[in-house]
Amino acid sequence: MPQAFGPLPGTTAWLTYHRVLDELAAEYRCVLVDYPNFGRSGPREFHEPVHDLYVRNTFGILDHLGLDSVTALGISTGGTVALGMAMAAPERVTRLIVGGCTASTGGDPYLLAAAPTEVGRLFDECQTGMPERERIARLLRSLVFDPGLIGDDLVERMYQWRVDEPEHAEAWSRSTIVPRSNLAALRAVDVPTLVIHGRHDRMVPMEGALQLLGHLPTSDLLVLNKCGHWPPYERPRDFVRAVTAFLTT
Repeated sequence: MPQAFGPLPGTTAWLTYHRVLDELAAEYRCVLVDYPNFGRSGPREFHEPVHDLYVRNTFGILDHLGLDSVTALGISTGGTVALGMAMAAPERVTRLIVGGCTASTGGDPYLLAAAPTEVGRLFDECQTGMPERERIARLLRSLVFDPGLIGDDLVERMYQWRVDEPEHAEAWSRSTIVPRSNLAALRAVDVPTLVIHGRHDRMVPMEGALQLLGHLPTSDLLVLNKCGHWPPYERPRDFVRAVTAFLTT
């Protein structure tokens, strides 16, 4: 059974990738990371570009495991962190697979899409208010193209986790996210990169994927139709097929 969202209204690594993990782990060593304040990680107050904290956290895990270099795969926040890893320590990232993400803490400017996006507003609504099942359900179902993929059991588990572990939300509320643009720095990232993006992503619109394509000189873009913010959750077979093809070329 996948872990629920939580304790903040943000995904766990297991929930995002559990539908593709068996196939990928049969060929590759896979290390799933939960960031501070999310999933099984502990609460952490911060006052900086939050992705810097997540990059340090991830490198700390790699150091502990004795892994000098990796393929960095990340969707949503994980994609921004993977890009941050490649910019901070390019010798440690051999390939990138990202999607549903921007390059920068605070997001990148859009010419056409509205900001904040629908999912961004619903995340803030969940975080700033008291835990409510209806709010949580709206957030979860906005992340996918097919809301039927999010059952009441998942909503209930996320709600209970949010109620039972308030320290994560409290640490987040005391924290300060310092925005910083990384768009210009992307041009220095020259490792092979695959961007996998859901056509119906309501967190990071398609324009965000096109920005990455324009700024990453060695990137290719795969767009999945009838897919929202979670390609490995909604289109697992196609996600595995694309990742495997990319890693074997």
